[in-house]
Amino acid sequence: QVYLVESGGGLVQAGESLRLSCAASGRTISFYTMCWFRQAPGKEREFVAAISRSGDNTYYADSMKGRFTISRENAKNTVYLQMNSLKPEDTAVYYCAAGRYDGGSGSRDSYDYWGQGTQVTVSS
Repeated sequence: QVYLVESGGGLVQAGESLRLSCAASGRTISFYTMCWFRQAPGKEREFVAAISRSGDNTYYADSMKGRFTISRENAKNTVYLQMNSLKPEDTAVYYCAAGRYDGGSGSRDSYDYWGQGTQVTVSS
């Protein structure tokens, strides 16, 4: 079992930055592909970014490329999402998840463990 706790969300203005963290416990995340999804009110949960077990490979949804950066520190059992140039449409609850495979799938079904989410609100 892997337990995930997200933090770092908040209220920012458009154009500002935030860094989200996802702290894991229970097992080392080095066995897992890690990812971020987000869900805006009234919308489906959507893929944001994923990072392979070693961190050598990263994957992004097209709308996040160039603005968001996913990274991981396996020694700290933590995954990060650096979000720059935030837009009001980035407003959502952001979820961290872990998958027992090595890769970068954008499918929710690929991930076995989920955190409770952290709210990000971007004002215009």
